[in-house]
This record gives sequence, structure tokens and C-alpha cells, in this order.
Amino acid sequence: MTISERNALFKIGIAFCAVIVLLTLAVSFLTVPVYPEMEENTRRPANFFQIFVSRFMVSDYYAVHVSISATVLFAFIGMLLIYSFFERTSAPEILYIALFTISFSFEAIRLILPLHFIFNFPSLYLIIAARTLLFARYFSIFSLFTASVCAAGFDIQKTRNIIMIIIIAVLIIILGVPIDSQTWDTSFNMVTGYTSIFRLMEVAVFLITVISFIVAANIRSSRDYAYVGIGIVIAMAGRNMLLENDNWAGPVPGILLLSFGTWFLCSKLHKIHLWL
Repeated sequence: MTISERNALFKIGIAFCAVIVLLTLAVSFLTVPVYPEMEENTRRPANFFQIFVSRFMVSDYYAVHVSISATVLFAFIGMLLIYSFFERTSAPEILYIALFTISFSFEAIRLILPLHFIFNFPSLYLIIAARTLLFARYFSIFSLFTASVCAAGFDIQKTRNIIMIIIIAVLIIILGVPIDSQTWDTSFNMVTGYTSIFRLMEVAVFLITVISFIVAANIRSSRDYAYVGIGIVIAMAGRNMLLENDNWAGPVPGILLLSFGTWFLCSKLHKIHLWL
């Protein structure tokens, strides 16, 4: 893929993220006023950070809404900055980092649950929304993995084919996941099956991704690739805080870690390829 073709995809991504920001703003006028009326949900997210802070903080739908809004805004601003800094820089990894960034726009889908409270959508819409959200989340993880493979020296000539392989792999995963459209937790995530298995898979892919960047640092004799791996660790920590947290301990540290981690890894990639 040429730089001009990649930049065209960046522009499409920016436009898409901008539309999602506007939609999220419009939907907020409907959903925010009904949060006090929504019945209290006792089912809370079960990730490590959430389990720890839930002992000290109660769930708050407003905090969840802020987390969703922050991720959507992050996707838009992140894509603007990626396009600005890499417009004329040939960096194979940055396309997949951009796909990772764009995926956060899909977190707006979680707002379908308060909208369901207002309009009482058919359950089919909730299931479609849940699978779309799962697709975006796993696509983002596999995009980071592909970026690490590029850095480690795997020569990817046909980018379109690689993206298609990622899409097919993620579809195979999410289409087999059972979804309970009648049950959701306090972070506006619907309950899905095989949770432990998929968490283990996420951790495995994440670890392989970080290790691949460390290997790239050794193969290419550039410690900046190791710093990219560190940036991914920081960004993923913030991501998990934002995606599965139901209180005010999540939005601020989550968006700060996600933003700093993404900026840090992109700055190191830019430095690497600026001198190539």
C-alpha cells in the first residue's frame, strides 16, 4: 500500500470518527437525563482493576457515559494526530496502530443499552450491537499484534489481504460467542459466554505483541522498538479501565494512560522511521 493510499484511509477514518463524535453528542441529550430512572444493576464488570476499586466505589452510570465519550473523542483526536505526524512518513506499523485507534469509536455502541431503556428496541438489535462491539475490540487487539509482526521483520506486501485475514479471524471468533441480550453489567456491556477463555486469549495476544516489539528492538538494533512495546502496555492498561469500569476511578486515569501510551508509541515509531 502506497503512502497516498494509506493517507486516504486515514482521512476516511478521521471522517468516520468525527461522525461518531457527533452521534455520541446527539445521543447524550437523550440518555443522560434517564440515568437516574434506570434500575440499579447489581452485576458489575469483573476485570482486575474493576474488582479492586469496586470494593471502595459504587457504580455510576454518569462515569460510564464519560468513559464512553472519552474513548470516542480519543479516536477522533488520535486519528488527526496520526495523520498529521505520519502524513509523509513511511511506517508500515502505523496503519495498524491507526486501526487500533479507530476501533475506540465503536465504544459508542454501548449507549444502545440506555437507548433500549427509552425506546425498548427488539432484542435482535442488542445482539447485533454486542457482536459489532466485540468485533471492534478484538479487531483492535489483532491490529496491534499485526503491527508488532511488521516491526519484528515479517514482510507484509499485500496490506489489504492482511486486513482481510484479520477481519475473517475476528468474525470466526465473535460469531461463535453466545450473548445474553437480557443481561448486562453496570458498564453497559452485555454478558457474553466463554469469558475466561477469551480473556486468556486477549492476554496471550497482548503478551506476544509486546514480546514481538522487544524482539524487533534486538533484530533491528533499535531500543525504540522496546519503547513502543512499553507504550502498548500503558495504552492497554488505560483501554481496560475505560472499557470495563463503572465508577469515577476509570475515566480520568483511563484516558490519560490510553492517550499517553498511544502518543508514546507513535512518537517512538515516528523517530524510528524518520531516519530510515
